[in-house]
Parts: sequence; C-alpha cells; structure tokens
Amino acid sequence: MIIAHLSDLHLGAHDPVAVASIAADVEAVRPALTVVTGDLTMRAREREFRKVRELLDRLPGPVLAVTGNHDVPLADWRRVLTPYDRWKSWIDGDLEPVRKVPGITALGLQSMPRWRWKNGRVTSRQAGEVVRVLGAAPQGDVRVLALHHPPLATGTAALLGRRHLLAAARAARVDLVLAGHTHVPDVRVLGHQVFVVAGTTTSHRVRGSSCSWSMISADRGEIVVRERNLGPDGWHVGRVVHVRVSAGVSSG
Repeated sequence: MIIAHLSDLHLGAHDPVAVASIAADVEAVRPALTVVTGDLTMRAREREFRKVRELLDRLPGPVLAVTGNHDVPLADWRRVLTPYDRWKSWIDGDLEPVRKVPGITALGLQSMPRWRWKNGRVTSRQAGEVVRVLGAAPQGDVRVLALHHPPLATGTAALLGRRHLLAAARAARVDLVLAGHTHVPDVRVLGHQVFVVAGTTTSHRVRGSSCSWSMISADRGEIVVRERNLGPDGWHVGRVVHVRVSAGVSSG
C-alpha cells in the first residue's frame, strides 16, 4: 500500500509549476492515503486557504491534513481569539483528524498552539490520544502518526512534550511518524518506527534542494520512501530509502 506524504505547501509563496503539476503526480501512484503535514498557507490569509482548498480537492483522497505554524495568523487579533477558525472553515473542522482505510489507521496531531511562535508542542492529553486511537488499530494495520513538527528534532527546534509523545508512539506500536517544518527531506529509524520528514512540496522557499514529496510504500515488513523531486522536466524519483522493520507493518 502507498501513502503520499506532502508538506509545507506555503500557498501564497508557492511555485506555480509545482502547484499546477503536483496533483497529477500524486494521482499517478494511486495512494491509499494522502497526508499533508502542515504549513499549507504562507500567512493564514483567507485567499491562501481558498487556494489550498482548491489544491486539496485535486489530490487523491482520503486526505489527512494538520496545521503548521504558518497556518495560524501571525500578528493579528485572530491569533489570540480565533486562531484556527479559517483552518476549520476551509480545511477540516477537526484539528486532530483520524483516517481509516483498509490496512491503514492514521491520526493527525495539532502541534502548533497559538501561544507558540514557530516551534511546536504536544501535551500529555495528545500523547494519550495516540495510545487510544493508534493503539486500538486493527491487527496488521499500518499505524501512522502525522504532525507538523519533527519529534526527533533537537536543540532549539526540539518539540516540547516529545518524550511523552515518543513513549506513546512506542506503546501504540506506531509504524510511521510523518512530519514537515524543516523543508529538508529526511528519513530516520528509531526502534521499529520510521520517521519521515517531507520537504516543501510547492513552495519556492526550498533549502538546498527542489520541491519534493515522499511516496511511502509499506509491504511485508519493509517501508520504502521514494522522494519525488521537481525538475525542469517535471517530477521524478530522487533518493530512495529502504527500511526493514521486524514488527508492526502488514502486507500491502
């Protein structure tokens, strides 16, 4: 089975070619689930959310999307009083959505509280939700946790509450943890879990690489991450990472 992992669209600071072509490239791999890990807009403006909605409607569903730091109004009274209203109106009324498709149970977490400026935080309540939702997934399902901020980041970028989150992910036997935020694709393994950070899919704010997204396949105890990069001739396969896992991943 295939999961399409996009992130950091930043519509409002986007590459028009990437926006125009991404849906067809994702559709071509026929994913069972499309996950978008935050920063869908550049400044959480109404017109940006409208463009995001148009793009999400072109992506193959079901789609699970979570908020990023750019999806909260910046210097605006709405950041204090109604920080997520535009997100709820245009993207999803549930800030922590659950998607269940045959062979996959996925949970999104809202890691951007209104009082944080850039870096994220998860609470003990959210860690409990990971155990409740993903721990109860059917035997053999690929268990997917999605949030904007990478849980393995360190230093000043460290996710507040990461210790509780990682413990909950282990207890729930999570297979895949998907994140974004850095604009730099990355794949790491911790125990039986694979952590995938997607690059920026449609923004011109690339950091040393091109626009990209991650095509993730899970089959017979192996997870393969194929990074799809945008070049002059369109999207193409870049780095490919194979991870053999000994438990938790079903046959696709």
